[in-house]
Formats: sequence, C-alpha cells, structure tokens
Amino acid sequence: MRLWKSFRVQRRDEISYYDTMGEFEAERFAVNLNQLIAEEMEEKRKEGVIFLCIGTDRSTGDSLGPLIGHQLYRKGLRHITVVGTLEYPVHAMNLEDTLYLVREQYPDHLVVAVDASVGKTCHVGCVTLGRGALRPGLGVSKNLQAVGDLFITGVVSGGSSRDPMMLQSIRLGMVMHMAECISDSICLVEKLWESLSLV
Repeated sequence: MRLWKSFRVQRRDEISYYDTMGEFEAERFAVNLNQLIAEEMEEKRKEGVIFLCIGTDRSTGDSLGPLIGHQLYRKGLRHITVVGTLEYPVHAMNLEDTLYLVREQYPDHLVVAVDASVGKTCHVGCVTLGRGALRPGLGVSKNLQAVGDLFITGVVSGGSSRDPMMLQSIRLGMVMHMAECISDSICLVEKLWESLSLV
C-alpha cells in the first residue's frame, strides 16, 4: 500500500518542511509523524498520544491550532486525545493551567504540540514537523512555557515583525487550508494504527 511506503525520517536536530501551497504530501507527512511518535513513545515509555492544539480563535493567524483541534475532535478519533479546540482553546492565558492538567491526567501520554508560527517569508504556507518542545508566542514576543515532546507548526507569516496585530491580517482561507492538510495527515496516522490493530 503506497501510504505506508518507507520514507527517510530526519535526524534529531532536523525539522521537516511540507508545502501546503503546492502539492502537499499528506502521506509522507503522516508516515514521518507516525515514525517520530513511535520512536519517542518507545524511548520515553509512553502509552498514549495527546495533540495539544495551541492558539485562539480571536486572531486569524493564531487560529490554526484551535481549527486543527476542532477538526480532529469532530472526527472522533479513538487512539488520539485532543486538547485545544475552537470551543475550548488553549492560549497564553490558560496554557500553564492546561499543561498542569495534562501532566496530572495524562502522565503516560506523549504530547504533540501544534501551533501557528512566524518564519521566513519563503516558508509561509509550510508545515513543520520535528522533535522537542516548541515555544508558543515566540514569534510575537511572548515568553511562554515550552511545550511538547514533538511539534507541528504552520508558518502563517514571514518577516521580522513581532507585532501580535500582524496575525490579525492573515488570510483565513490559507489558515483553513493548512489546518485541513494537518488534520487529514493526523487522521491517516490514526488509520494506520487502526489497520495495525487488525493484524
């Protein structure tokens, strides 16, 4: 089956980029995400996976995380826990409390942090995937707690501006498209787990 062909996965210090404005390779993204999750779960002896979707629906550019969380939650995935949706967003004001609850209620879960990001202009529209924690709000000069064992980000804006108001001018269509690409890929990972459970 083409979906689960072997792909090269990055080294620990690398970040993979996937262009959603061209031909987004959902299968490649899903295969690499699945392999990263499997490796980190084995290394850290985790039993489950949480997708922690960070952002707020009050800002177009920062709504990527809640949109992804909303889409995943509506799909009713059985093997993935979702925290952070349009109805119950995780943002700067409640991030610390949310992380405390996640540690208390899901101590045996791997955390995949999902957030919008600001990067190079040439990377706008790209999705990144990598190991380690991300720093929410860093692109707009907020000093928030690092979060996640793995991260997925969507580059919604480029340039050197760190003004939070800049995120208000991001096109919703682009953010929605990126959210669909990411959530569809995560659903492919769930389908792989479902197929493996039947073997």
